[in-house]
Amino acid sequence: MTDPSQKSILTTRQGHPVRDNQSLRSVGERGPATLENYQFIEKITHFDRERIPERVVHARGTGAHGYFEAYGTIGGEPATKYTRAKVLTQAGKKTPLFVRFSTVIGSKDSPETARDPRGFAVKFYTEDGNWDLVGNNLRIFFIRDAIKFPDMIHAFKPDPVTNRQEAWRFYDFVQHHPEALHMVTWVKSPWGIPADYRHMEGSSVNTYKLVNDEGEAVLAKFSWVPKQGVKNLTSPEAAKIQAEEVGHATKDLYEAIERGDYPEWEFCVQVMADGEHPELDFDPLDDTKRWPEDQFPLLPVGRMVLDRNVDNFFAETEQSAFGTGVLVDGIDFSDDKMLQGRTLSYSDTQRYRVGPNYLQLPVNAPKAKARTNQRDGQMTYRVDDAGSNKHVNYEPSSQGGLQEAPQPEKDYHQYVKGHLGRYQTTYTQSDYKQAGDRYRSFEDWERDDLINNMVADMKACPEEIALRMVWHWWHCDEDYGRRVAEGAGIDLKKALALPPLPGKPAPGERRSGPTYTSGQREEGTEQGADRMSLAK
Repeated sequence: MTDPSQKSILTTRQGHPVRDNQSLRSVGERGPATLENYQFIEKITHFDRERIPERVVHARGTGAHGYFEAYGTIGGEPATKYTRAKVLTQAGKKTPLFVRFSTVIGSKDSPETARDPRGFAVKFYTEDGNWDLVGNNLRIFFIRDAIKFPDMIHAFKPDPVTNRQEAWRFYDFVQHHPEALHMVTWVKSPWGIPADYRHMEGSSVNTYKLVNDEGEAVLAKFSWVPKQGVKNLTSPEAAKIQAEEVGHATKDLYEAIERGDYPEWEFCVQVMADGEHPELDFDPLDDTKRWPEDQFPLLPVGRMVLDRNVDNFFAETEQSAFGTGVLVDGIDFSDDKMLQGRTLSYSDTQRYRVGPNYLQLPVNAPKAKARTNQRDGQMTYRVDDAGSNKHVNYEPSSQGGLQEAPQPEKDYHQYVKGHLGRYQTTYTQSDYKQAGDRYRSFEDWERDDLINNMVADMKACPEEIALRMVWHWWHCDEDYGRRVAEGAGIDLKKALALPPLPGKPAPGERRSGPTYTSGQREEGTEQGADRMSLAK
């Protein structure tokens, strides 16, 4: 085991020591992130530029065109009770869309049988401009703070020396992030290998807000439920398919649409009152957690049908570009720290990968008329409608230029108050609880496949990592930890003798919030040593 005192200090590219590499700067624990997150911006924008021209993540994928038909209701009530978004409120309204399905870690030519989350990105071409809903098939993620995203992907991608995905690198990262246990339990089960794209769920993963005409907001999570049903593969089943076909899911979707067997999903939303929720044992803004459906049911909103294949894979699927910040009126951001970080990263990636004028490409361009004062840039080939006077590309103007849209009579205004600093969530007991709940909810064959996969991984890990992972799994569920230990030949007593992770609360405990003193700087705290604030 490496002596911690011998480790070199992590710095920014400017050489500044990094005192907290776990947390964005935000207004309070659950407040919004701030634009002056220099450390995060430098880290994430460099990460966005690590590969060219292939996507850094979600490189392998396929896409199709279709439409969304709104029911006009949410949970049997008029959708206008929750939102003023026209795409959701007008019953029978059909909105054209484009969907891109993908794997996450593998390269563009990697097999679609890979054990990996599946991307599920939808671009709605609404009358009020584009709405992008970018998520995955499992409703959760590995981390809850966007500043950790480059580290996570680096650990999951191939080793920079061997160019192979190594189990020990994956679990070396996971062992330090108990919030990842929930997602790992899903991914290492059959749910980590969907049978194909037509038979998998989709989700926003992040928490958004719905806003109605009265300026009232509720928290919301979106999900896609396949009407074809859900089908997953065990590792042996996936290996058999991969021996004959590396692009089986792309082939399946293309051929189904060509023969007129159009896949369909029901679009659902979960809603929750906006604000604090001390009655819950998890933070609803934490994207490593699911909202329990018995408390927050999936409410049908509409249906999606995919009925047309692309004419050219590169022009449409490969150059399609999505961003979590692409919203329409009536749908707004929450303070989910992954959502806040992704909103910068996704669009920044597209400007770099495809170019600053990626929105001029037909697959990305809105169907609604675009009128901006933005000009030029690499590969521009047209100019947005500038209004009645083409000489005026600025605003405001008295000479016939563009003008701002009228404000709604009532709008949503979030009240924000808190100490600016780097925070980690105090809701930590559910890091183990939801993973254990998931393990117990699996059918026997799903649990067996999960254990087999986990055992194989533990055998490929150094003892210190395998012991800590067994410790984690046992605290999720005793049977879970015991079966992994027995299968991998790990000493369970030795694993359980390990102390809790340094600086982390013991499983089942809730982290104490930081204490502030007037004019003092916190030293040696988990949240970092760069926060100052006044006590009440």
